Amino acid sequence: MILKNLLLFSSVLIMNLFPAQKRTSYVNPFVGTKNMGHTFPGATTPFGMVQLSPETNQEPYAVNGKYNPETYRYCSGYQYEDRTIFGFSHTHFSGVGHSDLGDFLVMPTTGKLNLEPGKANQPKSGYHSQFSKNTEKASPGFYEVMLDDYGIRAELTATERVGFHQYTFPKSSDSHIILDLMSNIYNYDSKNVWTFVRVEDNQTVVGYRETTGWARTRKVYFAMKFSKPFKNYGRKRYEKVEYNGFYRKFNENENFPEFAGRQIRAYFDFDTEANESILVKFALSGVSTSGAMKNLEAEIPGWDFNHIKKESAAKWEKELSKIEVETINENDKKTFYTAMYHTMMSPVLYQDVDGKYLDIDQNIHNAKDFTNYTVFSLWDTYRALHPLYNIIQPKRNNDFIKSMLSHAKHSVHKSLPIWSHYANENWCMIGYHAVSVLADAVAKNTTDADLNKMLEASITSSNLKYYDGIDEYLKYGYVPEDKSSSSVSKTLEYAYDDWCIAQLAKKSGNVSKEAEYLKRSENFKNVYNPKSGFMHPKLSDGTFKKEFDPMDTSGQGFIEGNAFNYGLYVPQNVPEMITMMGGKNKFSKHLDEIFTTEIA
Repeated sequence: MILKNLLLFSSVLIMNLFPAQKRTSYVNPFVGTKNMGHTFPGATTPFGMVQLSPETNQEPYAVNGKYNPETYRYCSGYQYEDRTIFGFSHTHFSGVGHSDLGDFLVMPTTGKLNLEPGKANQPKSGYHSQFSKNTEKASPGFYEVMLDDYGIRAELTATERVGFHQYTFPKSSDSHIILDLMSNIYNYDSKNVWTFVRVEDNQTVVGYRETTGWARTRKVYFAMKFSKPFKNYGRKRYEKVEYNGFYRKFNENENFPEFAGRQIRAYFDFDTEANESILVKFALSGVSTSGAMKNLEAEIPGWDFNHIKKESAAKWEKELSKIEVETINENDKKTFYTAMYHTMMSPVLYQDVDGKYLDIDQNIHNAKDFTNYTVFSLWDTYRALHPLYNIIQPKRNNDFIKSMLSHAKHSVHKSLPIWSHYANENWCMIGYHAVSVLADAVAKNTTDADLNKMLEASITSSNLKYYDGIDEYLKYGYVPEDKSSSSVSKTLEYAYDDWCIAQLAKKSGNVSKEAEYLKRSENFKNVYNPKSGFMHPKLSDGTFKKEFDPMDTSGQGFIEGNAFNYGLYVPQNVPEMITMMGGKNKFSKHLDEIFTTEIA
């Protein structure tokens, strides 16, 4: 017995001596940053408003009046193989197939001031810097790199609403921190609508920028605080100014405490000693500069960079620890936890510490029983990501649902979001898939949102006739290919969403709506062609499209797929689909062919 207890004590002692490895140690933020992965390696917190990350190029949207496809590689602002850094901006999408954001680019430099970014393939042509990959490090909540052209070590961390920069300078009487208010991901001349900046004192700067594009009307406010007073500051305005009123009285380019314009770059000058660190706190808000300042003061009241870095890592460890995995191969843990890390890049917090937030009506509201979020890429996320949130993030997913309901309440269309984007609707992709998120949460009892309001918003969304073929869908029972492209995909997706609405109606006791939407959920049958054996694009005259290739992904009624794979999308009634497609044997053969058929 003594021996048994001794052995037990020894094993506990050994376990304490060798604690389990932290989940954050398995995360590699560089995964997905090469080619078309569209991820970023910078500092953020789980679902945080700030994504502070390097920009490694500034590809223009168009060259000689034509779209520049190279731009698409920079949806997140970063490419792993690049060796240049143009600065560090505060907003980024992760894994999204479109470009936007890249707000408020900050870049430290030394030597003669240069406000031109220059070109990546021309070293020292502008303020950008070369860097070596062996000085670049990233972990959840932290990023570090050496800017070789200036001998400056850049370190980044973040809270939910504040980016925290630490720049360690060499000895110089010409040290600068540039704030590029022109820089964007998707750089085109008309993207910036307006910029306004106030220098409150020799350490504090506030302002906002409004942009247009994928988000038609997007305004982001900021508050910027330096750990050290700057000795000089100024700006350069790049657009042609036809009329400047009586501001012509002033020299606005140097030490003038407010500046505004469409295209502006600002700078702040310092004297630095060798290995002197200048820290910058940079807070965001969708509401106001005072909201941004409240966010800054609440989340980072002091100047302890390492403390915030540790706090950010701890937040990630807490979230990653919600799932524990054991693997035969240790590298599989890296794959798993890196993937899990990427599930928490969005949706993103879109509410100030005082509960205020901007909504789709462009008015300020106050959240009372929820936290508001934005960036709902629902066609991409409703199938797997939100069901995962119902397991590992039930409280936060409840907030997501209430954010969607707020969107519907304040929308002029009264519809749930399709692709919610910083108090904008960009209408990207197909379906009205917020209803699936709502129905899943109701089925799993993870939401306390008002069921009747959920049902009402879902019904409105499903009957929005001017949206993406719904008018024809209601008229014909399918989306005709000659009326709306990607018609089969839309029909299949709408039918599934209708089934979800039926489940909400059933839960609410609305028998008539349950029956109506169950009938609508069978519309998938209307695009099945027994002669071709596939879901097949159908025309408004009731005939199937003659030119049809089930393997082709272009012009065949599908989006980002084909009849061979996407044509099996009937999750609401798989048995009926199998019967319709010839029974189990024939269907099993088709499934096998998906994996064995060679693609030309």
